[in-house]
Amino acid sequence: MNFTLYFQIKHIIMETITATATTEVLNDLIMINNDRIIGYERAIKELEGNDDDLKSLFLSMIDESRQLIMTLGTEVEVQGGDIEHGTTNSGKIYRAWMDVKAVFTGHTRHAVLSNCEAGEDAAQRAYKSALEEKELPAFIKAIVLTQQQKLKASHNEIKALRDEAA
Repeated sequence: MNFTLYFQIKHIIMETITATATTEVLNDLIMINNDRIIGYERAIKELEGNDDDLKSLFLSMIDESRQLIMTLGTEVEVQGGDIEHGTTNSGKIYRAWMDVKAVFTGHTRHAVLSNCEAGEDAAQRAYKSALEEKELPAFIKAIVLTQQQKLKASHNEIKALRDEAA
């Protein structure tokens, strides 16, 4: 048996497995950012009265997720994968729950911010899970970590506003 050929084939297989795993992780993060965009679009519609400050903040968070998606999508394409354009199943369930909750709690500033914080918590869990993936190359982990930190700052801003509105 030609050991050089064997190791070359093994290397190609391992690279393919790593690229596939990386693409799956990146697409999961793209979907959580898609959830985040839809969540903030819904939050804007739910706001009552004079909450222009929140509308502006939510629009900036939508833009933030779009930028994060562009970065993640570029890496998916580099890995040879297709970019996911959908949302997560848990995001769909969460939005349905938000609709039911809004019927009972109304669309107060506090209720909207509480729902947004729950969405930010979900994003943090998704990024934490991605960073725990052993197959993820170091440079991808660095991108994911940077994004997680940006989203953590957004989470903290939403939480602080929610606490003020209580």
